Amino acid sequence: MPKPIRIWIGQSEFEGELFNTACAREISEVLPIETVPNTWGDEFYFSIPVSAGLDDTATATVKVGDIGYWPPGNALAIFFGPTPMSKGSDPVPASEVNLVGRIIGDATVMKKEINAGKIRVEAIE
Repeated sequence: MPKPIRIWIGQSEFEGELFNTACAREISEVLPIETVPNTWGDEFYFSIPVSAGLDDTATATVKVGDIGYWPPGNALAIFFGPTPMSKGSDPVPASEVNLVGRIIGDATVMKKEINAGKIRVEAIE
C-alpha cells in the first residue's frame, strides 16, 4: 500500500505518495526531510540519508509528477517538467532512477517555486 506524503516547497503544498518498494520504504523511514533543493531544469533534487542501488523499478523514462531516487547522488528527484536532457515535454533524468513515488495532482505548479529556499517532505500519518 502506498505511503501518503506531503511536500512543501516555498509557499506551495503538494500531496504525494511513496510506493511500496524497498527503496521507497527506506526513504519513508528517514522522513521528515527538510533541506535546500537543487534544480536541474524542471526537477528538484536533494541528497537524503539513504544509500541504495538501482532496483526493479529503475528507469530513465519518467513523467511529470514522478518521484525518483537517484543512486549516484543518494538523492530524491521530483520531476515537474522538462530537464536539460529532454527532447520534448517529458522530463529525462541524468541517469536511471528508482521510481519511488508520485505527486498527486498537478506537479507543473512547482515551476512557480523554482527559486524556493527550502523543501520539506513528510509522511502523513
